[in-house]
Amino acid sequence: MLVAEKSRMNLLDIITPQSIRSPLTATDKRGVINELVDVLAAAGKVGDPAALKEAVWAREQTRTTGIGHGLAIPHGKCAGMTGVAMAIGRPAQPIDFEAIDGKPVRLVVLLASPPDKPSDHIQALARISKLISMDEFREQVYAAASAEEIYGLLKAKEKP
Repeated sequence: MLVAEKSRMNLLDIITPQSIRSPLTATDKRGVINELVDVLAAAGKVGDPAALKEAVWAREQTRTTGIGHGLAIPHGKCAGMTGVAMAIGRPAQPIDFEAIDGKPVRLVVLLASPPDKPSDHIQALARISKLISMDEFREQVYAAASAEEIYGLLKAKEKP
């Protein structure tokens, strides 16, 4: 029996316009993580926001998720989640995320998933990284004035 090849991750499957906040009100790393978890909780994607905040913060303490080019992708796994979920936040002002290139962060993409879905989690991380590595796309997202505009840019790249 042949196993069908899994289709590539489409970020539109794990994000909604309600899961994007621009601008964020938080002005520091932990505040941004908490605010984005709250955004996911308000969208009904997280059963236990406190546990997810702790999981993401614990992961952040092991190694920064500020990957350079003004982007951070904090992430964590948490029981009680039904699937991978993503929230995007654009800080009002670039913030220090202890990024590997030493530059402040202009966009934060929070990724959360259940512990039993590691391949979905990895696919989502890879897809985000690939999109943000495109200079033009990255600059458009950084310049976007609203959550709707950010979602529209994603939608243009992630054709269903």
